[in-house]
This record gives sequence, structure tokens and C-alpha cells, in this order.
Amino acid sequence: MKRDTFAGYHPAVNLTYYVLVLGFCMTVTHPVSQILSFICAFMYAAQIKGRKAVMFGMKFSLPVFLLAAVVTPAFSHAGVTVLFYLPTGNPMTLESILYGLSMGLLLSTVMMWFVSFNEVFTSDKFIYLFGKVIPALSLVLSMTLRFIPKFKEQFNAVSEAQGCIGRDTSKGSVWRRARNAITILSIVVTWALENAIETADSMKSRGYGLKGRTAFSIYRFEDRDWTALIWFVFCGIFLLGGSAAGGMAFNYFPAIAMEEINSMTVGMQVVYFAMCITPVILNRREERQWKALL
Repeated sequence: MKRDTFAGYHPAVNLTYYVLVLGFCMTVTHPVSQILSFICAFMYAAQIKGRKAVMFGMKFSLPVFLLAAVVTPAFSHAGVTVLFYLPTGNPMTLESILYGLSMGLLLSTVMMWFVSFNEVFTSDKFIYLFGKVIPALSLVLSMTLRFIPKFKEQFNAVSEAQGCIGRDTSKGSVWRRARNAITILSIVVTWALENAIETADSMKSRGYGLKGRTAFSIYRFEDRDWTALIWFVFCGIFLLGGSAAGGMAFNYFPAIAMEEINSMTVGMQVVYFAMCITPVILNRREERQWKALL
């Protein structure tokens, strides 16, 4: 992972940013907003994870996009612009096709945002913010955030160890490979359960969640954190107000309709893009400053 300037900001700033971008990403269906959000999510993920890692993530998001784009118009027949009729007699409308594409892009964008979210918002940040408010839930969620990458690492380690003793999942008959795969999965699941119990016992022995317990923290609110937080709050209030006024409205049913292009709608898209692209700009600025010092 490359150096990420935004990840060094206060956890409250990181959380505010992702609450806003994910919230608007999952609620705004305007195609321009969706495209801008996807571009920013892709650029940020590529910046901190590398292009190869992002392309690996695209292998999962692309099937989701295609599935939503195909399934939605197949089951939703609303809309007034009928293009043709299916063999079942149901109409295929332009509105349902465009809505399916919109939903596919929405799901792909959310998945791409979570690529960077898993790198920026680590488990220690989650515990720092919510450990005193909801100690049990924050511990469970922090363990969940760490579960997938650790489970993957352990699965690879067990697979290599089993392969060294002739229990590889890529050789032998189908039955033999399936049995070896089940054995590996059983070992990893057992490890995961034992690890969860050990973690819970360890946190309990340290007094986690008890009243009056103090905890060491390296996070301090600095001037840059206040500046970033004020910027994100301004963007959130501006976009919420504009959305309430219909500035980002886009309806697919019964017919495609949107707010006419004016200074308000253009301004909202500009602010939305500026908010989403902020981490990328911060990283680029930091990179230029480092190069200037060399």
C-alpha cells in the first residue's frame, strides 16, 4: 500500500468523509453524480492500493454491475417507453434498462469505495471512536473489518501447508480435490473461531468496556483536521440542502425526468465532485511537496 495522507487525518474526519460519500452514493441516482462518484472511488483506490489491486477488485464489481443491469429490467417492467416484448409477454422498457444500469453502477461504486475504506478506516480507529459508547458492538465490528484479510492470509497459509503433504486442491480427482478443500476450510474456520474467543478473552482481561477504563491514543485533532472537517460538513450541508430542493433529482419511472440544468444543479455536481476527490488531491499535494524537498 502506498503512503496515504488522508489516512493520517483524525478518525472523526475519515468517518465523516465516508459517511457522506457512501450516503450520497447509495441515495443519489443522478447519472452524472454516479459517474463522478465511481471515478473518484476508482482513482482513490488506485492511488493507495495500486492499479493491480484495483483491477482485481473490478473483477468482482463488474459481474455485479452486469447482473444488476440484466436482472433489473427482466423483472421490472415499469416505464412508458416500450422497446420490445419478451417471450413471456412482458414489456421491456427503456426506463427499466436505464434503471438497471444505474443500480449496477451504484453497487459497483459502493464496492469500490469499500476498497479504500478498508485501508483508511482501520479497526483501531473504529475502537477509538466507538469503544466508550458501544464497546461490545465496536469490538465485534472491528473484528469483522479485520476478519476478511486475516481469513484470506490464513487460508493461503493452510493451503500451502496442506499442499506440502499432498493434499492440494488442484490435483487429483474431483472427489479428492473437494475433500481436500473441505479439510482446508474446516481448519481455517476452526482457527477463526479460536481466534475470536482468544481476542474476546484478551480484551476482557484488559478491562475493555469497564467504566472508567482509560486507553492510549495517538490521535489528536490538529488544524488540518479542523479544516478538513469544516470542508466536509459544508459539502454535506450544501448537498443536503440542494437535494431537498431537487437539484440532484433524477426519476426513471414512469418516464425519465430530471431537473433542468442551471447554476444550482451544476454547482451541486461541482461540490459533490470536489468532496469525493478531496483525498486524491491531498495525496497529490503531499507528493508534490515531497518531490520539492528532494
